[in-house]
Amino acid sequence: MTETVQPGFASRVNGVRGLYQLVIWLGLGALAALGQAPWGLWPLTIAALALIVALFRQTGSIRRAALLGWIAGTGYFMLALSWIVEPFLVDVARHGWIAPFALVGLSAGMALYWGAAFAAARALRGGSVALIVAFTVGEALRGILFTGFPWAQIGHVWIDTPMLQWAAFAGALGLTSLLVAAATALWHLVAGHRAGGGITLAIVAALYLTGATIAPNSNTPADAPTVRLIQPNAAQHEKWDREMMPVFFERQLDFSAAGDTRPDLIVWPETAIPVLLNSAESVLASISDAAGDVPVVLGLQRIDGPRLYNSAILLDAAGQVASVYDKHHLVPFGEYVPFGDTMKKFGIAGMASRDGNGYSSGPGAQVIDTGIAGKGLPLICYEGVFARDVRAAPERPDFLMMITNDAWFGEVSGPYQHLAQARLRSVEQGLPMVRAANTGISAMIDPAGRITAHLPLGQAGWIDAALPPALPPTLYARIGDLPVLALLLLILGGALLVRSRRPT
Repeated sequence: MTETVQPGFASRVNGVRGLYQLVIWLGLGALAALGQAPWGLWPLTIAALALIVALFRQTGSIRRAALLGWIAGTGYFMLALSWIVEPFLVDVARHGWIAPFALVGLSAGMALYWGAAFAAARALRGGSVALIVAFTVGEALRGILFTGFPWAQIGHVWIDTPMLQWAAFAGALGLTSLLVAAATALWHLVAGHRAGGGITLAIVAALYLTGATIAPNSNTPADAPTVRLIQPNAAQHEKWDREMMPVFFERQLDFSAAGDTRPDLIVWPETAIPVLLNSAESVLASISDAAGDVPVVLGLQRIDGPRLYNSAILLDAAGQVASVYDKHHLVPFGEYVPFGDTMKKFGIAGMASRDGNGYSSGPGAQVIDTGIAGKGLPLICYEGVFARDVRAAPERPDFLMMITNDAWFGEVSGPYQHLAQARLRSVEQGLPMVRAANTGISAMIDPAGRITAHLPLGQAGWIDAALPPALPPTLYARIGDLPVLALLLLILGGALLVRSRRPT
């Protein structure tokens, strides 16, 4: 049985020569990225990916399939990860020249997973099923290899839709596989394969329509603990300025002391104070005085011997440091240099984190008891991107607690995408999330991923929000990603078996 030749779009694009064809591939990938926050144009993601699938079905070799996937993926990530240039623009004179190289390099690197997926699907000759499975497996590997970077998975475009609720069963990879299935089904339908395409689209549509019905109720009891979120709005270029540091610190003190009623917990953002924990006795006393008898969670830095840590502490009602958590999933090249400690053995000592050159990683996930508010799992910035970091908790917490400094991400897309992933983590685990961000968006998120209270991006302020109760552990919280991957591989095996029995 021969593969149907695709009419229309794919044939015309394949008739275009050289650089122009690559530009079309790149542009389709960029269009697919418009489903990500803050744009939210997820139907455009499905349509653009369906066109990419049409082109894939006409690739005659593994090499060409890999090139298509890599070029389209590069276009996708260049738009989805465009916020990556923002850290280099904080000091444009010194670092601005790096921005385009960082964006292109990171995008091209992430797109290798797309290229590998398209190549694997072509090699397996399993058609659309092979592409769905290979793409999902590729995204799983992107979240693991080289410490992982699962940001902007294509399934994330569904976070602001009813489809988000299915993450409680299948996680982000489940959303990704459904998105790719919808795109391939759309291609089948347009190409005239009405049975297969129509049935798949009907299933995806049914899941979309029923997503809202399976969302848990958002009823928060009247006696629920109250958490105060502190947002100082310290722009990154001013955050460590000697004249501005006291301004931001006093602002947070004022916000902590404000109001006629007292909360049960106060949460400051990442690196909220400009001194190390080792010499912060007077600073912590000021925070305790402002908070009264309310415990405070806040981010700061600390040193232990030569090592530097990005940490969060719990300052209890008596003003004592009751818990210390050290961030364990660090940002490569942002917070440390990979293999820096190993390179010291060969005489290159300038990048060794154990000598204080960059942060050292903490021992792992840790649950801290905040008192009336319950037990929280601290996540410092980047750690909220990884579902496995949440599942690594030694015990099930009552809530997730993210402190972050999204000032690094600018104001266009990065902070909105980071917030979207926080909502996804809540749904996956069936847990509320307390999110305090330096410049925003600080938010209270319920176990269904709904934002029940927030402070807008770029605004200084505070807000008291009731902490929603946790749900029982979700299916995803209990079993993670392996069942989804196993099911997809089983489906692929069945499809390949059926294909092998067809006459050529």
